[in-house]
Amino acid sequence: MKIHIQGGTLIDPAAGSEQQQDIFIEAGKIAALGNAPAGFQAERTIDARGLSIAPGLVDLCARLREPGYEHKATLGSEMAAALAGGVTSLVCPPDTDPTLDEPGLVEMLKFRARNLNSAHVYPLGALTVGLKGQAITEMVQLTEAGCVGFSQADTPIVDTQVLMRALQYAKTYGYTVWLRPLDAYLGKSGVAASGALASRLGLSGVPMAAETIALHTIFELVRVTGARVHVSHVSSAAGVVLVRAAKGEGLPVSCDVTVNHVHLIDVDIGYFDSQFRLDPPLRQQRDREAIRAGLVDGTIDAICSAHTPVDDDEKLLPFAEATPGATGLELFLSLTVKWADEAGVPLATALNRITAAPAQVLGLEAAGRIALGAVADLCVFDRHAHWRVEPRALKSQGHNTPFLGYELPAQVRATVVSGQLAYEQH
Repeated sequence: MKIHIQGGTLIDPAAGSEQQQDIFIEAGKIAALGNAPAGFQAERTIDARGLSIAPGLVDLCARLREPGYEHKATLGSEMAAALAGGVTSLVCPPDTDPTLDEPGLVEMLKFRARNLNSAHVYPLGALTVGLKGQAITEMVQLTEAGCVGFSQADTPIVDTQVLMRALQYAKTYGYTVWLRPLDAYLGKSGVAASGALASRLGLSGVPMAAETIALHTIFELVRVTGARVHVSHVSSAAGVVLVRAAKGEGLPVSCDVTVNHVHLIDVDIGYFDSQFRLDPPLRQQRDREAIRAGLVDGTIDAICSAHTPVDDDEKLLPFAEATPGATGLELFLSLTVKWADEAGVPLATALNRITAAPAQVLGLEAAGRIALGAVADLCVFDRHAHWRVEPRALKSQGHNTPFLGYELPAQVRATVVSGQLAYEQH
């Protein structure tokens, strides 16, 4: 399809620039910027006057709930949510049912996602069989099936010898291992961040040491093996300090934080509001400020939505028994813009953390940028529009989010995937 996006302000997060420029799309790629190529006849024109145009968002963690958890969400509903949120590329963790530890399961997921003609789906394969932390999976076969890396999701490996061998295997073939920094014992039964609030509410705590001990172990194993590791969901100020030191040392590591932790802190839990039951748990204000500073100085590479649709009944339980997680795909852009507004961060810099930077983590040269000849994955949004977060406003089957009732900035008007108009707000 030949598409002309007319009159919009093009934001290039990689270059940190903004300028008004038309975009011309042909054969799935960006054919021209500014002036139309010779003989170009648009089949579709998108009026983007007063709107912003950014690369399609790249989300490093979105649970699509298939296979195995279709009562919580379906591939169709969550892919529709991704497009409505301007997300054109997303990574799904392997903690499905069955676990993504066999090539056939990965191929089936990729096939189903392709048939929806929706966002690009990049599965993570299980690092160990069944995520049990014992036998390492066949990483070569899983990579051939379409996996972009290997992960334990939120299930830490207890046996560090298994983890070291997995990293050695990954290093041999140049694969990236995605690890959530969580000590298997210290983080086992906690539901809130350790501190005065958790004590006052009588909630079992997850100490900061659960994260920092795991990070020390991960970085020491990276030193030994030379494997590339992406650290998922850093949540503490001490964790940010350790990541900064590891990067300063030149270790091949990257990291992300969830968009929820960019905004929320433990006191937001209020009186046991299970919408705020998240994993990792929300920490103190100083931790949030350290995360924001880490995003600005580049210590933290990317923000992810940590999209985890949860069944309504599972959120109606008491806080400690409620299932952790929140929907995030449709709030991803808005919450990033909200952070930029609150912190005085340039919009291009903020968008870099959800486009170009996560694309670089994935090694996707075609994603996260707007350039001649690049794949036309684009998000057209109204920077100045506001919308209220309500269940009826969400396409995701999961309506649970700590931001219910909030009025958020920035609304997606159109999403282009591989040169096709995949979503348009009506």
